[in-house]
Amino acid sequence: MNSRTELAASSRDSHLALRRVERQQALIERLHAAHGQRVHLSELATDLRVSERTIARDVERLRLSGVPISTHPGRAGGISLNPIKTTFSLQLDLPEVAALLSSLTVLGPTTSGSAASAMRKIMQAMNSG
Repeated sequence: MNSRTELAASSRDSHLALRRVERQQALIERLHAAHGQRVHLSELATDLRVSERTIARDVERLRLSGVPISTHPGRAGGISLNPIKTTFSLQLDLPEVAALLSSLTVLGPTTSGSAASAMRKIMQAMNSG
């Protein structure tokens, strides 16, 4: 494999990873907007313009990473975001904040309302501290 082919493959892989992160963020926002109600896999797949299998893989990845998502089998089933506190108090050191900022920058701080809000809040906290 030559260096152009490797670069193209790397670029494609990076693009796919970014699309997955964007889609998973949209999935979390969609479930959050449902206020704990179940949303059918087919509805999420239609909303996000992917297959139901892709949504199922995304849900599993999010669950494994600690996002409190529940799956409910059967005809009346679906996916829901477990109700939790709406805000958190965190204490992060500078390297942790930098990691979050770099992640938001890669995602694109204007990709979603929550990404923009998170970026704004982190920057305000850094500027006031």
